[in-house]
Amino acid sequence: MTPMTAEIIAIPRAALHEQAAQRLRQMLVEGRIRPGAKLNERELSELLKVSRTPLREGIKMLAAEGLVELLPHRGAVAVSLTEADVMNTFEVMAGLEGQSGELAAQRITPHELAEIQAMHFEMLAAYTRRDLSAYYALNSRIHNAISAAAKNPVLAQVYNQVNARLQALRFRSNQDGEKWKRAVKEHEKMIEALATHDAVAMRDVLLAHLRNKRDVVLEQLREAQPAGAAK
Repeated sequence: MTPMTAEIIAIPRAALHEQAAQRLRQMLVEGRIRPGAKLNERELSELLKVSRTPLREGIKMLAAEGLVELLPHRGAVAVSLTEADVMNTFEVMAGLEGQSGELAAQRITPHELAEIQAMHFEMLAAYTRRDLSAYYALNSRIHNAISAAAKNPVLAQVYNQVNARLQALRFRSNQDGEKWKRAVKEHEKMIEALATHDAVAMRDVLLAHLRNKRDVVLEQLREAQPAGAAK
């Protein structure tokens, strides 16, 4: 694991395992626990100020989401996706996200639209501050709200399950200034499509947004891969 200097507040006794999972999820997504790294229970227990029992339950939750692998003789390890894993997962996400956006544009209510617009303005403020952590949290909430606006719980469940595998990669894809700027413009187009109930435009912008994310992620994976390593 990389050094972790962020201040950690003691977790209340209620729902300890869920809150431990939430903190670990953020650390995994933001790269404070690197792909392939073993989760050191003693270190994490001290850092999060929880005992090992709720910590282990939290780790199991993340394993169910696909963020952590439970390996024999190694314990819990942060998931590390290959190039093929990324291609396959983004391929599935394209279908899910396109359909979700199309249905959301057709079914979104004025209240839901107002909520998404408010989060969009907050996200723009985070972008202006270059606060990637806050930006990404709002970005995820917007995509989840779009998924909810589609009003198809089966689609939302599958979407969340598949998207969980890509969270850390999507977070890092915004660390390039120009690519981050492009992503913000794509979000502006999403808001326009939702406001005008343009299902075709919403599908198109979401697919383009996801395709651009995939290309950045693959580029970053290839740059990080040792020369001659198998894909």
